[in-house]
Amino acid sequence: MSFDPNEKFYPFTLNLLRIVSGVMIAQHGAQKLFGVLGAQARPLFSLSGFGGVLELVGGVAILIGLFVRPAAFVLCGMMATAYWMVHGLKSFWPIVNGGEKAALYCFVFLLLWGLGGGDFSIEGWLKRRR
Repeated sequence: MSFDPNEKFYPFTLNLLRIVSGVMIAQHGAQKLFGVLGAQARPLFSLSGFGGVLELVGGVAILIGLFVRPAAFVLCGMMATAYWMVHGLKSFWPIVNGGEKAALYCFVFLLLWGLGGGDFSIEGWLKRRR
């Protein structure tokens, strides 16, 4: 089985993954920055506050499909760092250390960095206009 970007479900599934992951990570940022969605706000000038800014801004960029590759690259690195700083010290295995979300987000953002925002994004719209 090989990867075929012309496969009929590819545009839909890529864009759905981009939109859903953008919404999900932006929610984490909103929690940290504004204390909404069942969490308390973190100080802006802290490691957690900085992560919240990256999650919110990067999540919105990925959601709307603008600067997807740079945002996904930064978020991939942030999730890898979060995994090793918070979870990886407890155990190597994500199922044991509670780091499944960080590990999964890391690889989702790695995929989005590699594939870009897709056709149904602001970047795709701008590309079609040229």
